[in-house]
Formats: sequence, structure tokens, C-alpha cells
Amino acid sequence: MPETVYEFDESEYPQIKHMLEYDPYVDKSISSEALSKLADNKFSNVIFARQEYYIKDGPSLGAPAGKYYLYLKANDEFTAIAQEKFKKEFASLKRAPPDIEKKVIETVKEEQDRANAGFGAIFGD
Repeated sequence: MPETVYEFDESEYPQIKHMLEYDPYVDKSISSEALSKLADNKFSNVIFARQEYYIKDGPSLGAPAGKYYLYLKANDEFTAIAQEKFKKEFASLKRAPPDIEKKVIETVKEEQDRANAGFGAIFGD
């Protein structure tokens, strides 16, 4: 599955974090009637909580403070609609420069490898 990295400003962090964590289909405050209307809105069905994503802060990557990076691993169709949603809702969110994208992807893979090795040690693999 394709991996993409986006850059955004710290000022939009709370809104972006909420968008990433929110799944309208598990929100008990939404009526079933309102949920049925969501099916007609392509942006409402871009549910990041069901995708693999990570947020990294700039300084942890050697990038400037005040910048955050969103790693997203999703199919091409999801990513295309997500990019439309980003442009529509967030002023600072854009595709990260290639060198930063590469560094974020490497960092995520290293963290996953360490986590897998830790689980292997716990379960005796």
C-alpha cells in the first residue's frame, strides 16, 4: 500500500488530530438517519481512524519546530480523496518535501521493527 507524508503547522494540530481519530460510524451522538446521509458525502467517508497513520513532530526528525508530519499508509483511492479533503479544510497541510517524506517513512519503519522485535521478545519468538 502506498505511503505518503504530509506537512502541517502546529496551529492546525488539534483539528487535524481530531479528524484523524474521528469515526462517525462509532459516534453514538449521530442518529442512524444522519449516518445514512453520510454515505452520499465522499469526504465524510474518508475515515482516517481505519487507516494506518502516524503524526511526527518536526524536531524529532531534525526539522523545524512548529512543523508536524502526517504519515499515511492507504490505498490510492483513499489517498486521492483525502488530499482533496486536506486542501478544502486545512490551509497549511500539504505534501512533505521528498527528503522529509523519506525520513518520516524510514522512522516509522524503524519504530515498527523495534515494536515487532519487542513483541517477539515478550512472546519468545
